[in-house]
Amino acid sequence: MSYSVVKGSGYVLVHTPDMILHNGTTQTTEKLINPESEYLKKVNEHLRSFDEVVKYPPNQTYIGNITPAELGEFEKPWVGQSTASPDRFGKFGEIMPQIEFIAMLQLADVFDVVKIEEGFAKEVKEAYTAHPLATETEIERLGKGIPASDLEHLVNDEHAEGIYNDGKLIGCVKRAHDVDSNLTSHIMFENLVVKASGILAFKNLIAKNNINPEDIEYVIECSEEACGDMNQRGGGNFAKSIAEQVGAVNATGSDLRGFCAAPTHALISAASLVQAGTYSNVVIVAGGATAKLGMNGKDHVKKELPILEDVLGGFAILISQNDGVNPVIRTDLVGRHTVGTGSSPQAVITSLITAPLDKGNLKITDIDKYSVEMQNPDITKPAGAGDVPEANYKMIAAIGVKRGELERADLATFAAKHGMQGWAPTQGHIPSGVPYLGFAREDLTTGNLNRAMVVGKGSLFLGRMTNLFDGVSVIIERNNGEDNSTSGVSKAEINSMIAEAMRGFATQLMGE
Repeated sequence: MSYSVVKGSGYVLVHTPDMILHNGTTQTTEKLINPESEYLKKVNEHLRSFDEVVKYPPNQTYIGNITPAELGEFEKPWVGQSTASPDRFGKFGEIMPQIEFIAMLQLADVFDVVKIEEGFAKEVKEAYTAHPLATETEIERLGKGIPASDLEHLVNDEHAEGIYNDGKLIGCVKRAHDVDSNLTSHIMFENLVVKASGILAFKNLIAKNNINPEDIEYVIECSEEACGDMNQRGGGNFAKSIAEQVGAVNATGSDLRGFCAAPTHALISAASLVQAGTYSNVVIVAGGATAKLGMNGKDHVKKELPILEDVLGGFAILISQNDGVNPVIRTDLVGRHTVGTGSSPQAVITSLITAPLDKGNLKITDIDKYSVEMQNPDITKPAGAGDVPEANYKMIAAIGVKRGELERADLATFAAKHGMQGWAPTQGHIPSGVPYLGFAREDLTTGNLNRAMVVGKGSLFLGRMTNLFDGVSVIIERNNGEDNSTSGVSKAEINSMIAEAMRGFATQLMGE
């Protein structure tokens, strides 16, 4: 079977300023333990407008309007700066305002748990109707809303989770069961946000790449939330629920979880399924996490910065059979952080970077671009986490020097030559390697690059089941237009087999 290819991508951001205060874990926890804190009093003063979010250079990079190289030309920090021609719609996707996303929450709901106040319902419907990807069926499904008194009753007396816009209660998400702790209104809200933002990413994948959704046979959802009930917490299935909403009627699917590393696990799994011939077209998709909104907000406010974690992230990637054009996914060159790898930085880099390179007889410098944890340093540096991509590139370069593949003088230039500035929001799984795939598809076809490596890392210890770290990586290459078989038989062996068969055939003819 031929290697599978990256055939399309969709990337979305959703500006959700009200969800920062009401749904972000940092803020909701602060309300519980210190409700009169100075931080909570200042949050609203540090929220960005939708226009500011659209203009922000890393966000324009995420949706494809400027390249990582162009982002690198901006002086850091990027806060307060704007690209020359900012646009909410990009080559890969879009940035959606909160009011339109509230409509998508309604559309994602199939159990009648989302309720919108009747005075605001019309405004929501009008906003979403103007969206270029809105369908008549969707618009018809947006209801007329409920009276304000009914909304207040649901929130105050029935434990519903409020939906806010411009600081006002305009809707809610009801609990889906009276006693099931896994179907509370809070969890239903989180899960509907994941589903809705995943749908938005999927719709953009379809639209930006002229894809017939009926051609998609399998969907892998790889975000960090989990849906289920009291009898099977995390049973799923986000994947199939998203496929249903976008018209992928011939698809089935499942959810894959691995904290921040999940998207790269999903990429490898999808590529393997296509390469094996199990499915022809597989989509990996993930929505955003409300819990991580404003996660480092305290540090941002303390340093007089806007709260930069004000967007949900989402992406969708199409993996298909080899078409001789799009970049191939080298499933034979996969890096794995195994149970026995250990957690030292050198052990991690060896397992994820150098092990697959050695298997392919490649040097560190043979990879044109490494896509690691592409977190935006504007967000992480004020919080004391430093520039995460830069730290990864320094470690890779140091290993390269140790292996004799780089000179010490190359340490200073390695990140610029083989790395990129981070631009993704800190949504956990969203930054982990995959934000580059849209650009990689161009760089490895019409561009001048030949190889890239996507690296995903995860912190499994957060689940309190193991102290292990996690990570996987895979190499993506320019397509040479040939049938790159990975059946385990080399071209030399195939030629030898053909020659032997011909000799046998000739002997048989002479015997006759």
